[in-house]
Amino acid sequence: MNWAKFRETGSPEDTDMSSTPISSDTTAVSKVIDPNYVLMVADFFKAISPDESCNDFSSFDSFSVLFQNNTRALSIARGRVSCSVTVTPGISNFFKGLHGGAVASIAERVAMACVKTVVSEDKHLFIGELSMSYLSSAPISSELLVEGTVVRTGRNLSVVTVEFKIKETMKVTYLSRATFYHSPISKL
Repeated sequence: MNWAKFRETGSPEDTDMSSTPISSDTTAVSKVIDPNYVLMVADFFKAISPDESCNDFSSFDSFSVLFQNNTRALSIARGRVSCSVTVTPGISNFFKGLHGGAVASIAERVAMACVKTVVSEDKHLFIGELSMSYLSSAPISSELLVEGTVVRTGRNLSVVTVEFKIKETMKVTYLSRATFYHSPISKL
């Protein structure tokens, strides 16, 4: 965004939004918004994400930073991947449970890893569908066992289920089902 122009006019019209990250110290706020509301929102985000790994969103693939310290591979076999995930404040929601977006992101990554164990390397994969069932919450400091299994794989698509269980009780908290489409990489 052209922040200098935005600061002058207070309007995002006719501004280029691709040059500066939105979550920075120099982010401008429209003059029509009450500054008290802006401070309340900023304080809210600070309160729900005290984890220091959440502060830098301008680097390449910064979303991975939220998960790299929380996820540990336990086993990898053909069509099966098992991981351990620790719920930290950085990936939790306001109610101190694992955030739904974090659940979906972890499920997508585990499902992709599962598919890569059965599909040849010359196929390009893309996700066509990801369905989630949120059955129960996983509280902060709990450890989850995340197991991905290939249900079906064929020439053009693969289906994977991902199951999240609290490691201590083996209670199922989240279920996911992902459909991946395969396409050969063109050799032009």
